Amino acid sequence: MSTSAILIIALALALDAFAVALAAGVSLPSVNSRHLFRLAWHFGLFQAMMNIIGWTAGLSFRELIESFDHWVAFGLLILVGLRMIYEAIHGVDDQNKKADPTRGKTLVVLAVATSIDSLAVGLSFSLLKIEIIKPALIIGVVAALLTAVGLMLGRLLKTASRLGAKVEIAGGLVLIAIGIRILFDHKVF
Repeated sequence: MSTSAILIIALALALDAFAVALAAGVSLPSVNSRHLFRLAWHFGLFQAMMNIIGWTAGLSFRELIESFDHWVAFGLLILVGLRMIYEAIHGVDDQNKKADPTRGKTLVVLAVATSIDSLAVGLSFSLLKIEIIKPALIIGVVAALLTAVGLMLGRLLKTASRLGAKVEIAGGLVLIAIGIRILFDHKVF
């Protein structure tokens, strides 16, 4: 898989983290370097690690489904993309506004919630026989960067929930498009 394709996937995966960081930036009374580091570090780390965990899980049964693995990858990406769109449209809220989203249990819950999609993508990478180190690093770095940008932008924008929903819908559509591209790459159409 090309670096540009991995970057597109990384951007799509990081849009959940970006949207949550926007909301966190709005909810915090002020954003300091500790908030920025904690949120960006954890979101980036969890995105990368969940990608590796998904890839590793895929290794155990890759040979069993090799003849239809592109359909599994397509299905996973479609499901993740549709879930992102559904949550954006229906206003699923992963954040407790009273707690500091950059600390404790809230931080861990948000980091896991925003990286579940990366687990599914890692599984897809395994099924498509894509080495994981480069994609996981790119996904983690992009997630950390977009989280930092989202947190800072959230401080500036008080309409983060509307913008966040639009960003999540865009991310879902990108993942669906990548799933369709996988089928074209395997000459299904």
